[in-house]
Amino acid sequence: MELFLAVFASLISIVNPLGGISIFLSFTPGYTAQERSRTALWTSFYFFLILISFFIAGSWILSFFGISLASIMIAGGMVIFASGVSLLQGTSASSKAITDQVKKEAIRSDDISFTPMAMPMLSGPGSISLLISLHTEFTHWGDRAIIAAVVLVTAVVIWLCLSSATFIYRVLGEAGIKGISRIMGFIVMAIGVQYIINGVMLLIDQMGLL
Repeated sequence: MELFLAVFASLISIVNPLGGISIFLSFTPGYTAQERSRTALWTSFYFFLILISFFIAGSWILSFFGISLASIMIAGGMVIFASGVSLLQGTSASSKAITDQVKKEAIRSDDISFTPMAMPMLSGPGSISLLISLHTEFTHWGDRAIIAAVVLVTAVVIWLCLSSATFIYRVLGEAGIKGISRIMGFIVMAIGVQYIINGVMLLIDQMGLL
């Protein structure tokens, strides 16, 4: 349970599903409630599929590119920290990829669930690097099953947030959503710093300097 809560807190902070509500609504102006609910369901499904694929292939990816665990933890920590800074400033790294052209294409598109919602909006470099690091850090399959369950639960939370996007936006408003995102940003920055510290300590230990 401790592992589940720790990973869930990290992943949900990085993904920040509440931060995607405004963009989701802007992409679906003419959608009915049923169409939004269906799009939310497919977005959460694709989110789970993308992240679980990177999680399962984590060790293979590191081996293929010759990357050490310390390196991925330091690099991933830097990416996560940068995402936190963006959230703290009222923006997000993933939303920067949503240009005006992307918005126009998304509005004209029949399906926005895979792109741009699932990727890069929700499953971006921060969450992907986190899961690759976790796969390499936790080698016991019981722990990996718990982490996979966290990804599934996070996908369910995303579905609940997006399918209730109109109600949540009406209650919180743009200011409320940005306020929560800024709080999340501070937490994400702390997670990024911790991963950098862990990576540096692991690197020092591997070099025999401790």
